[in-house]
Formats: sequence, structure tokens, C-alpha cells
Amino acid sequence: MSAELLQRLERLSQAALASGDLLPVQAQEVLVQQQGLPFYVRWVSTLAAKDAANVSIPGGPRDPNFNPFLPPDPNLTLEDVSSTHNIVLNKFAVCDLHLVLADKVFSEQLSPLRDIDLRALAQFLGTYGGLGFYNGGGPAGASQRHKHTQWVPQAAGNGSLGMYLDALPADAAPGSDHRHVALPFAHCFVRLHDQNDVAALADSLLDAHRRACEVLGLRVGSDGLLPAHNVLAGQGWMLVVPRSAELVDGISINALSYAGCIYVRTPEQIDVVRTTGPLEVLARAGYA
Repeated sequence: MSAELLQRLERLSQAALASGDLLPVQAQEVLVQQQGLPFYVRWVSTLAAKDAANVSIPGGPRDPNFNPFLPPDPNLTLEDVSSTHNIVLNKFAVCDLHLVLADKVFSEQLSPLRDIDLRALAQFLGTYGGLGFYNGGGPAGASQRHKHTQWVPQAAGNGSLGMYLDALPADAAPGSDHRHVALPFAHCFVRLHDQNDVAALADSLLDAHRRACEVLGLRVGSDGLLPAHNVLAGQGWMLVVPRSAELVDGISINALSYAGCIYVRTPEQIDVVRTTGPLEVLARAGYA
């Protein structure tokens, strides 16, 4: 991948905004500090629009007969990038160039992540940095069963694992796992191999995910699916968080929430997070 790919994505984004196929992002946010960790609590207009759009969809977004990725909207899809995944602009984006990397063939979102899933993500992480994430199942904030990961570019307010790293050993051996002392919920950080090669990074992401699932007791069930969990991958680290519930006081918690960006549907919910405390909100969505 090259800078030319981002230019193509930007042109596609501008065309989709002009046609109305992509909704503009309008946000209001506050910064809340807790345990020395910074959290942005953001109201984003596109999430309210997503809720409104789902009203007209029979069965809602988790209806097995509703699948926006098979096929994806051609006005939001970048062609000829991957043989295994569609690169799709998220119609209900939380930031500019918020991408969905959706498998071209249906598989369940909670079936174990595969090399091809993480290779698609590694192509963006290894070339452009930013943050990769995965909402594994409805309790983890996934609105679609069709397997997909997501990527957002690095920018202020997009979320990052950086806020946690001061409490983790920067010189840890690749594959080693750690906990952050300030986090009151089950989680596992795993150090990634420090390589820019896409294939090696994909292997490292896959190994890290398997290691974290082992540490956390996330095992494939008789149905072939893993328990609900979130995955975040940044520069050198992966974070995996088991999930017990999607909603806390009506606020949907997904992977980006654990990266320091808690997205709310109404401006009033900003005060709910501020009063409750972001770490308590995240803890109630996970496990002790």
C-alpha cells in the first residue's frame, strides 16, 4: 500500500459526502480524567442517524437477513485493494476515513480471527499507523454478524493505546502479556513483534490474539464461536477485553471506548459518563 491509496479513499469520501451516501461527522466532546488516564466522551451525530436508520430495517441491524456487507454499497467501497476483503467507508463514521474491512465471503463475527482478517488490518496498521479494532459480538458493540475489523487514522480524539503504555514495559519481549494496574476490568495487553512487513505483522497480531484469549479464558465453544470481546491494536501492542454487556445506562460501549473514546448517542449522556466515571462505565461492560 502507498500514499496513493489514502488519496483514493479521500476522493471516494468526498464524492460520497457530496452524494449523501456518507454522512458528515459532527461531534461534541469533553475530556474526563480518571486514575491519570484521559478519556474523550464524544457525542457524534452519525450515531444518532444510525439509530434512526435502523428503525426502518426489518428486525434491526442484527437481523440475520440484513447484511450491508454482502454486497457493500459500491459508493462507499474502494475497488481492487484486496482479494479477500472489501474496504468500505463506514457510512456512520465516528471520524474521517473510518474504514470497515469486511470479509468478501460471509463468516460469523465471533468465529476466531484468521490470518486473512488480520492481514487486511495489518496492511493499514503497518503502512499508515492509526488504530485497528474489532467488536466481537453484540455484547461487544458489533451491530453486524458478518466478520469485519475496522481502522481509524491516528488523529486527536480518535483513540489510542498510548494512554496505557506508561504503565507497561516498553522493552517487553514480543508475545509477553501484561495487565494495567489502573484498569478495574479483565483485560490483557500483548506486545507485538516490531516489524513493518505486512505478513509478519499479521502473524504477530494473530499470535497476540490467541495468547490474550488463552490468558483470559476465551475459548471456542461447541458452536465454533468465541465469547464476546473487544480487540484494539496499535503501534506495538494489542489489548483484548472480554465483554459482558453492550449497554451501560443506555450507552453503547465498543472497542474504541477502551481506547479512551466513549461515544454517546445524546449530549446528555456525556454527563452520565462524567458523573459515573469512565472507568466504572467500562468495568460494568466487562468483567471484574
